[in-house]
Amino acid sequence: MTRNHNDRDSVIQITTRGRYAVGAVLHIALHSEIGPVPLSEISVCQNISTSYVDQIFAALRPAGIIEGIPGPGGGYRLARPASHISVAEILAAVERGKDSSIYRSPLEGAVWSSLMAGIEGLMERITMADLVERPAVREWLLREYQGGPWRCETCGVYTDRRAAVSSYVPKRRAM
Repeated sequence: MTRNHNDRDSVIQITTRGRYAVGAVLHIALHSEIGPVPLSEISVCQNISTSYVDQIFAALRPAGIIEGIPGPGGGYRLARPASHISVAEILAAVERGKDSSIYRSPLEGAVWSSLMAGIEGLMERITMADLVERPAVREWLLREYQGGPWRCETCGVYTDRRAAVSSYVPKRRAM
């Protein structure tokens, strides 16, 4: 996440790398209950090159957000429960050192730094579990898994994990 205070139309800019990282981790959170998610599936479904996903994951692994499972049937899974991984943590892992806070006056600094702290606090409270449990996301996931062999709605590709999918019924969180 970068802060761009020179652009009057944008207070916070999430870089493409940050958006891709959140999307890839969300994909793993959505699909990992049926087993590790292959890198190629994430690449195709999220429309990101495999090498770029690999670069992003190189930052997410040491941060303890994801872990790789080697061998046949391997892939990636969350290193911790989705409820313990925040959007802010993912962004911090992939966008280290990209803060460009420049304030023209102490007053501007006081106003914007307070506002930015509030936005960052919100992103710290939003977890992958919160995103997975959103009604629109749950409806999409149920549609994906009801039609027999699993086909990604985004890319149309069949996964080779369909045997595991047929026994998977997404859980609803108790309210």
